[in-house]
Amino acid sequence: MTTARQVSRQSWSVGIATGAYGISFGALSVASGLDVWQTVALSTLMFTGGSQFAFVGVIGSGGAGLAAIAAASLLGIRNGLYGLQVARFLDVRGPRRLAAAQLTIDESTVVGIVQPTDELRRQGFWTTGIAVYIFWNAFTLLGAILGNAMGDPRRWGLDGAAAAAFIALLWPRLRSRDAAATATAAVALTLLTVPHAPPGIPVLVAVLAAVGVGLWPRRAAHEGATP
Repeated sequence: MTTARQVSRQSWSVGIATGAYGISFGALSVASGLDVWQTVALSTLMFTGGSQFAFVGVIGSGGAGLAAIAAASLLGIRNGLYGLQVARFLDVRGPRRLAAAQLTIDESTVVGIVQPTDELRRQGFWTTGIAVYIFWNAFTLLGAILGNAMGDPRRWGLDGAAAAAFIALLWPRLRSRDAAATATAAVALTLLTVPHAPPGIPVLVAVLAAVGVGLWPRRAAHEGATP
């Protein structure tokens, strides 16, 4: 049986792994023309990695501010989808609702929904969200200060740390046929779109694949019940 201590360990492990990737964002943001404090503000206020990378990617390629905002907003759609999932077990109101919205990201959602009870789901969501927020912002500042002195941040393997943490969390949930179908469809479509789509768009494609697989059994059942 999963314990609160195990959830806490998962949450802080994901927070550290994801936070380490913030070094990459900080360095890339400064290299794209933003200063240290603009970079820090993005992580503090926007706080959604895919949107942040999209924003600095457009700015770095010479795009206008409105184009950068549009790209970041497009990728932020997935956070709204995550909100539909976590709202089922968080049950927050008032100021806590605003805090939950700020912390609704890939990592907090995943760690939350994989837990067996609502109490542990809430613990996983809040602890992971706080851990990622702390480490992401701390390492963003570090990466921004170091800047180009690091060279290409990807050579340190920091992009792989977050992905590895995600796989470790999701793997136990791929036992059912529906989960395996969802993962297979998402991976296939992501691999097809990565070489051709802007950064972050494959994430949206994977989300749409998951939604499609999730709706398919209901549609089939409904059609089967129709005389």
